[in-house]
Amino acid sequence: MLPEFLRPSGPVLAIALILWLLLDHAYPEHRGLLLKIHPVHTCFNMAKRLGKPYSSRTRGVLVWFLCVSLHMAPYAALLYLAWRFSVALWISLCCYVLKVSMSLRLLTKIVEDVERAAREGDWSKARRMTQLIVRRNVYILDEPHVLSAAIESLAENFVDGFVSPLFYYILLGPLGALLQRLANTMDGALGYVTPELRDVGWFSAVIDTVMNYIPARLGALTIALVGGLRYRRLREALRVWKSFCSSTPSRNAGHPMSAIAGVLGVTLEKPSCYTLGVGPYPTPKHVYQALEVVKIASAVWIALSVSIMLAVPIGREILP
Repeated sequence: MLPEFLRPSGPVLAIALILWLLLDHAYPEHRGLLLKIHPVHTCFNMAKRLGKPYSSRTRGVLVWFLCVSLHMAPYAALLYLAWRFSVALWISLCCYVLKVSMSLRLLTKIVEDVERAAREGDWSKARRMTQLIVRRNVYILDEPHVLSAAIESLAENFVDGFVSPLFYYILLGPLGALLQRLANTMDGALGYVTPELRDVGWFSAVIDTVMNYIPARLGALTIALVGGLRYRRLREALRVWKSFCSSTPSRNAGHPMSAIAGVLGVTLEKPSCYTLGVGPYPTPKHVYQALEVVKIASAVWIALSVSIMLAVPIGREILP
């Protein structure tokens, strides 16, 4: 059992989650000082500075624990102090921890901009917005592959930035969500398979893979069920998911991406790397449909999470 200041009762966690949802819609993007002190931003920069290219696996392990612990400890201390003071203060702080750990509205807003720009024929803007959420150089891609990149990132980040931290929030409280986000950040900073980062980033890549293993498959299942029922392609969505989930270099990313390819009935492709699904390349209509699926799937996750937390009330503050 975790201490109450780390994971209090289900109702308390549910209230904080609902407040996070409202905050995420009202303030989707961190700017100014809030961006500078954002743990993802500071952890990424710290990992880049400490994770020297061509250094050893041992250094990579030490860098991971140093970066993650230095970012987890202050939030743990603040949660403890807030809990000692009042539950209301703890909920407010928990809402902020969730805000820096999960991001949904910013992701959907960017993809909405991609869809709108592509529909209007403004491919310069479509490429610019897509580049915000993908690593590959979209400026050398043709139009269908730009849309493919946007849909792939939408599905992958639905898991990495929402489903996975929410999964660990239910299990471990706000620090569970933050831990997952920091692990994902460390993978993004060091977890490349390039010669200079292969060793130092090995541990970061392994931890991220392990932590996202279950959420990636649950997220893919949600996409397949929600999208398959919405567009009457459930059987095809499940078939494509099963056939293509292992086609990507990442053990987890292929699951939500192949599931959404099956739902949409399109081929998603990263040139010279992988191909997912069977059908034509995506059009702006398919980006719109992908957004619809992710939004509905997100609502399902929120509803299920709140229901689970309300159904499992543990914690001294609700007892007589």
